[in-house]
Amino acid sequence: MSYLHLDGLAKSFGGKTVLEGFSLAVERGEILALLGPSGSGKTTALRILAGFETPDRGRIRVDQEDVTDLAPARRRFGMVFQHYALFPHLTAAENVAFGLEAQKPKVAKSEIAARVQAALELVELPHLAARKPGELSGGQQQRVALARALAPAPRVLLLDEPLSNLDPSLRERTRRELRRAIQKIGITTVLVTHEQEEAFDLGDRVALLSGGKLEQVGSAEDLYERPATRFAATFIGRANALSGVVEEVLASGVRVRLRSGVCWVGEKGDSSGFAAGLPVDVIVRPENLALAEVDAEGALVGTIEARRYAGATSFFSVAVGEREEGEEVEVLAASSAARVGDRVGVVPAAGRPRPWVFARLASA
Repeated sequence: MSYLHLDGLAKSFGGKTVLEGFSLAVERGEILALLGPSGSGKTTALRILAGFETPDRGRIRVDQEDVTDLAPARRRFGMVFQHYALFPHLTAAENVAFGLEAQKPKVAKSEIAARVQAALELVELPHLAARKPGELSGGQQQRVALARALAPAPRVLLLDEPLSNLDPSLRERTRRELRRAIQKIGITTVLVTHEQEEAFDLGDRVALLSGGKLEQVGSAEDLYERPATRFAATFIGRANALSGVVEEVLASGVRVRLRSGVCWVGEKGDSSGFAAGLPVDVIVRPENLALAEVDAEGALVGTIEARRYAGATSFFSVAVGEREEGEEVEVLAASSAARVGDRVGVVPAAGRPRPWVFARLASA
């Protein structure tokens, strides 16, 4: 049985639903990333998990214990806040000791000192124990906050946008350090982020939210290569969306006639019923397309309007179709002789995943 269960959580504020039917199971020692845009419900889910908000419906269980109605302090969860919440007048060691000193029953001073030392060693900062937050870099402050959360030996670790305050140049290194520290102690962890790269780097699995509902849960590869919904396909990574109509439902997929009249065969992108005449969107990543001759079979014909050089590859923006109703397609291809202004064909790349087909949204 999974270690942490969130079962059917729902929450509304002022009559507006921000979380609906949210259920997750997290394994012992797993790092789960809650990913989504602003307003998706991920922060509300974390606050309910921490005990700072009460769900309208649903239950939370940890190691088979129902903690839904427990106060935050009684849940024995550790939390690293977005702004770290370190006390500026205390040293790193004193910040780490703060939570231990407030514990009941009271922890002996000798044990507090040992736990503080162990926590600082875990985040590789024992040599900075006497420094105050103002004397530490952003990455070091983040690690002190992590040490403070881990010192009381919590059952679950919660991270709220843990790297958002760091300069971009520090984030990659700090992500590695953070993941290494969490894995070393083996603590079950739930983190919230709106950064796809952060979720992919830190999470063993990623839970993608939109509009208060769970869109998909899986590994980074699952979400990127096998999106379960239209939102997942377009939110994760870069994607092109082309309008079309189902021409034929095949055993191996769906044949779609695109706006230009060209037909492509794609994968069924959801569980909706597909039938001839259904308006759909064909969604495909730039690296799953290729430049071709204008007379190639199944080629969308267009003009290269922009090219962004990226070393061995380049991003080509190709305007296809009539200008009044045309669409722009982004292709990631080997840097070639193709230049802005050239007429080219665009086709699904051989040996790459096929496009996904999703029923057109009513508002699209």
